[in-house]
Amino acid sequence: MADRRDLAALVVAFLVAAGCTGAGFWQLDRLRQRRERNAVVLAARALPPLVLTGGVPLDSARDRRVRARGRYDYGRERFWRPRSYEGVPGVDLVTPLRLPDGSAVLVDRGWAPSPDAYHVDREAYREGDSGAVLGLAMGAPRSRGDVDPAILRDSLPYPLLPFLVQQVPSDSPTVPPPGAALRRWPIPEPSNGPHLSYAIQWFSFAVIIAVGSLALARKRAAEAELALRGGGWGAGYH
Repeated sequence: MADRRDLAALVVAFLVAAGCTGAGFWQLDRLRQRRERNAVVLAARALPPLVLTGGVPLDSARDRRVRARGRYDYGRERFWRPRSYEGVPGVDLVTPLRLPDGSAVLVDRGWAPSPDAYHVDREAYREGDSGAVLGLAMGAPRSRGDVDPAILRDSLPYPLLPFLVQQVPSDSPTVPPPGAALRRWPIPEPSNGPHLSYAIQWFSFAVIIAVGSLALARKRAAEAELALRGGGWGAGYH
Protein backbone atom coordinates (compact mmCIF):
# COMPACT_ATOMS: atom_id res chain seq x y z
CA MET A 1 0.00 0.00 0.00
CA ALA A 2 2.84 2.35 0.84
CA ASP A 3 4.37 1.81 -2.61
CA ARG A 4 1.07 2.64 -4.26
CA ARG A 5 0.63 5.77 -2.19
CA ASP A 6 4.17 6.88 -3.04
CA LEU A 7 3.56 6.24 -6.73
CA ALA A 8 0.26 8.14 -6.64
CA ALA A 9 1.94 11.07 -4.89
CA LEU A 10 4.70 11.07 -7.51
CA VAL A 11 2.17 11.09 -10.34
CA VAL A 12 0.30 14.01 -8.74
CA ALA A 13 3.56 15.90 -8.28
CA PHE A 14 4.48 15.44 -11.94
CA LEU A 15 1.03 16.59 -13.00
CA VAL A 16 1.45 19.75 -10.93
CA ALA A 17 4.93 20.25 -12.42
CA ALA A 18 3.44 19.85 -15.90
CA GLY A 19 0.83 22.48 -15.05
CA CYS A 20 3.56 24.86 -13.89
CA THR A 21 5.48 24.22 -17.11
CA GLY A 22 2.36 24.99 -19.14
CA ALA A 23 1.88 28.22 -17.21
CA GLY A 24 5.50 29.15 -17.96
CA PHE A 25 5.03 28.65 -21.70
CA TRP A 26 1.79 30.63 -21.52
CA GLN A 27 3.70 33.53 -19.99
CA LEU A 28 6.29 33.29 -22.76
CA ASP A 29 3.49 33.49 -25.31
CA ARG A 30 2.14 36.56 -23.52
CA LEU A 31 5.63 38.05 -23.71
CA ARG A 32 5.76 37.40 -27.45
CA GLN A 33 2.39 39.12 -27.91
CA ARG A 34 3.53 42.04 -25.77
CA ARG A 35 6.68 42.50 -27.81
CA GLU A 36 4.70 42.40 -31.04
CA ARG A 37 2.37 45.04 -29.64
CA ASN A 38 5.35 47.16 -28.57
CA ALA A 39 6.77 46.96 -32.08
CA VAL A 40 3.49 48.28 -33.50
CA VAL A 41 3.45 51.10 -30.94
CA LEU A 42 7.03 52.13 -31.70
CA ALA A 43 6.35 52.05 -35.44
CA ALA A 44 3.34 54.33 -34.95
CA ARG A 45 5.34 56.77 -32.86
CA ALA A 46 8.08 56.89 -35.51
CA LEU A 47 5.62 58.31 -38.04
CA PRO A 48 5.44 62.07 -38.62
CA PRO A 49 2.98 63.85 -36.29
CA LEU A 50 -0.61 63.62 -37.46
CA VAL A 51 -2.48 66.90 -37.82
CA LEU A 52 -5.86 66.49 -36.17
CA THR A 53 -9.15 67.26 -37.85
CA GLY A 54 -12.66 66.12 -37.11
CA GLY A 55 -12.44 63.13 -39.43
CA VAL A 56 -9.51 61.30 -37.75
CA PRO A 57 -10.63 57.89 -36.40
CA LEU A 58 -9.18 56.23 -33.32
CA ASP A 59 -7.43 53.46 -35.28
CA SER A 60 -5.51 56.01 -37.33
CA ALA A 61 -4.44 58.11 -34.34
CA ARG A 62 -3.83 55.60 -31.54
CA ASP A 63 -0.23 55.70 -30.23
CA ARG A 64 0.76 58.35 -32.76
CA ARG A 65 2.23 61.75 -32.12
CA VAL A 66 -0.33 64.36 -33.11
CA ARG A 67 -0.55 68.12 -33.56
CA ALA A 68 -3.61 70.22 -32.96
CA ARG A 69 -4.40 73.93 -32.94
CA GLY A 70 -7.54 75.51 -31.59
CA ARG A 71 -9.21 77.23 -28.68
CA TYR A 72 -9.59 75.73 -25.24
CA ASP A 73 -13.07 75.34 -23.79
CA TYR A 74 -12.19 75.77 -20.12
CA GLY A 75 -15.83 75.91 -19.15
CA ARG A 76 -16.17 72.20 -19.99
CA GLU A 77 -12.88 71.09 -18.53
CA ARG A 78 -12.78 67.73 -16.73
CA PHE A 79 -10.60 66.23 -14.03
CA TRP A 80 -8.93 62.88 -14.38
CA ARG A 81 -8.79 61.90 -10.75
CA PRO A 82 -7.06 60.70 -8.73
CA ARG A 83 -3.57 60.70 -10.22
CA SER A 84 -0.49 60.86 -8.00
CA TYR A 85 3.01 62.00 -8.87
CA GLU A 86 5.95 60.84 -6.73
CA GLY A 87 3.53 60.07 -3.93
CA VAL A 88 1.78 63.46 -4.08
CA PRO A 89 -1.99 63.34 -4.72
CA GLY A 90 -3.33 65.31 -7.64
CA VAL A 91 -5.49 65.40 -10.74
CA ASP A 92 -5.01 65.78 -14.48
CA LEU A 93 -6.77 68.64 -16.23
CA VAL A 94 -8.50 67.37 -19.37
CA THR A 95 -9.71 70.26 -21.51
CA PRO A 96 -11.62 70.22 -24.82
CA LEU A 97 -9.63 71.89 -27.59
CA ARG A 98 -11.96 73.21 -30.27
CA LEU A 99 -10.43 72.68 -33.71
CA PRO A 100 -10.86 75.07 -36.67
CA ASP A 101 -13.32 72.72 -38.39
CA GLY A 102 -15.75 72.89 -35.45
CA SER A 103 -14.89 69.57 -33.84
CA ALA A 104 -12.93 69.15 -30.63
CA VAL A 105 -10.47 66.81 -28.96
CA LEU A 106 -9.90 66.21 -25.25
CA VAL A 107 -6.39 67.27 -24.24
CA ASP A 108 -4.75 66.02 -21.06
CA ARG A 109 -2.86 69.24 -20.40
CA GLY A 110 -1.01 67.84 -17.40
CA TRP A 111 -0.99 67.16 -13.68
CA ALA A 112 -1.69 69.53 -10.80
CA PRO A 113 -1.32 68.78 -7.09
CA SER A 114 -4.50 68.43 -5.07
CA PRO A 115 -4.47 67.60 -1.32
CA ASP A 116 -7.71 65.61 -1.54
CA ALA A 117 -7.08 64.37 -5.12
CA TYR A 118 -10.44 65.87 -6.03
CA HIS A 119 -10.42 69.67 -5.98
CA VAL A 120 -8.05 72.09 -7.69
CA ASP A 121 -8.11 75.78 -8.60
CA ARG A 122 -8.95 75.62 -12.31
CA GLU A 123 -8.30 79.32 -12.89
CA ALA A 124 -4.73 79.01 -11.65
CA TYR A 125 -3.88 76.53 -14.41
CA ARG A 126 -5.30 78.26 -17.45
CA GLU A 127 -2.81 78.57 -20.29
CA GLY A 128 -4.48 81.06 -22.57
CA ASP A 129 -7.47 80.69 -24.85
CA SER A 130 -5.53 79.46 -27.88
CA GLY A 131 -3.55 76.26 -27.83
CA ALA A 132 -0.99 74.61 -30.09
CA VAL A 133 -0.64 71.07 -28.83
CA LEU A 134 1.92 68.38 -29.56
CA GLY A 135 1.00 65.13 -27.86
CA LEU A 136 0.29 61.44 -27.98
CA ALA A 137 -3.11 60.11 -29.05
CA MET A 138 -4.47 57.37 -26.82
CA GLY A 139 -7.69 55.57 -26.08
CA ALA A 140 -9.69 56.59 -23.05
CA PRO A 141 -8.81 54.73 -19.85
CA ARG A 142 -11.26 52.00 -18.90
CA SER A 143 -13.93 52.83 -16.34
CA ARG A 144 -13.17 56.55 -16.58
CA GLY A 145 -16.41 58.00 -17.83
CA ASP A 146 -15.39 61.49 -16.72
CA VAL A 147 -12.73 61.61 -19.47
CA ASP A 148 -14.11 59.08 -21.98
CA PRO A 149 -14.98 60.78 -25.31
CA ALA A 150 -17.53 58.07 -26.12
CA ILE A 151 -19.47 58.94 -22.97
CA LEU A 152 -18.99 62.72 -23.08
CA ARG A 153 -19.77 63.33 -26.75
CA ASP A 154 -23.54 63.57 -26.21
CA SER A 155 -23.10 66.16 -23.47
CA LEU A 156 -20.99 68.56 -25.54
CA PRO A 157 -22.28 70.99 -28.19
CA TYR A 158 -19.67 69.97 -30.78
CA PRO A 159 -18.37 66.72 -32.32
CA LEU A 160 -15.68 65.08 -30.22
CA LEU A 161 -12.80 63.00 -31.55
CA PRO A 162 -12.85 59.44 -30.12
CA PHE A 163 -9.52 59.65 -28.27
CA LEU A 164 -7.52 61.72 -25.82
CA VAL A 165 -4.34 63.64 -26.51
CA GLN A 166 -1.69 63.54 -23.81
CA GLN A 167 0.27 66.75 -24.13
CA VAL A 168 3.98 65.99 -23.87
CA PRO A 169 6.69 67.94 -22.01
CA SER A 170 8.45 69.05 -25.20
CA ASP A 171 5.38 71.10 -26.02
CA SER A 172 5.94 73.39 -23.05
CA PRO A 173 6.41 76.95 -24.36
CA THR A 174 9.63 78.87 -23.77
CA VAL A 175 7.58 81.71 -22.29
CA PRO A 176 5.74 80.53 -19.15
CA PRO A 177 1.94 80.59 -19.41
CA PRO A 178 0.06 83.14 -17.32
CA GLY A 179 -1.14 80.55 -14.76
CA ALA A 180 0.62 77.99 -12.61
CA ALA A 181 2.65 75.38 -14.47
CA LEU A 182 1.16 71.96 -15.07
CA ARG A 183 3.42 68.92 -15.05
CA ARG A 184 3.27 67.17 -18.40
CA TRP A 185 3.45 63.39 -18.40
CA PRO A 186 6.31 62.00 -20.53
CA ILE A 187 5.49 59.58 -23.31
CA PRO A 188 5.48 56.15 -21.66
CA GLU A 189 8.11 53.71 -22.84
CA PRO A 190 6.75 50.35 -24.03
CA SER A 191 7.40 47.67 -21.46
CA ASN A 192 7.73 43.91 -21.75
CA GLY A 193 5.86 43.59 -18.49
CA PRO A 194 6.46 40.90 -15.88
CA HIS A 195 5.85 37.95 -18.22
CA LEU A 196 9.49 36.80 -18.43
CA SER A 197 9.97 36.84 -14.68
CA TYR A 198 6.66 35.02 -14.23
CA ALA A 199 7.73 32.39 -16.77
CA ILE A 200 11.02 31.85 -14.93
CA GLN A 201 9.12 31.47 -11.67
CA TRP A 202 6.74 28.88 -13.12
CA PHE A 203 9.59 26.89 -14.67
CA SER A 204 11.44 27.06 -11.35
CA PHE A 205 8.38 25.73 -9.53
CA ALA A 206 8.17 22.87 -12.03
CA VAL A 207 11.83 21.93 -11.54
CA ILE A 208 11.59 22.17 -7.75
CA ILE A 209 8.46 20.02 -7.64
CA ALA A 210 9.78 17.39 -10.07
CA VAL A 211 13.29 17.13 -8.62
CA GLY A 212 12.08 17.29 -5.05
CA SER A 213 9.43 14.63 -5.62
CA LEU A 214 11.95 12.30 -7.29
CA ALA A 215 14.42 12.81 -4.47
CA LEU A 216 11.75 12.10 -1.88
CA ALA A 217 10.56 9.01 -3.75
CA ARG A 218 14.12 7.66 -3.96
CA LYS A 219 14.68 8.34 -0.27
CA ARG A 220 11.49 6.52 0.71
CA ALA A 221 12.36 3.61 -1.58
CA ALA A 222 15.85 3.38 -0.01
CA GLU A 223 14.36 3.46 3.48
CA ALA A 224 11.90 0.75 2.56
CA GLU A 225 14.70 -1.40 1.14
CA LEU A 226 16.79 -0.96 4.27
CA ALA A 227 13.82 -1.85 6.43
CA LEU A 228 13.20 -4.96 4.33
CA ARG A 229 16.84 -6.03 4.55
CA GLY A 230 16.91 -5.40 8.25
CA GLY A 231 13.79 -7.50 8.79
CA GLY A 232 15.15 -10.39 6.68
CA TRP A 233 18.54 -10.40 8.53
CA GLY A 234 16.84 -10.35 11.88
CA ALA A 235 14.61 -13.29 10.99
CA GLY A 236 17.58 -15.41 9.81
CA TYR A 237 19.59 -14.66 12.97
CA HIS A 238 16.88 -15.86 15.30
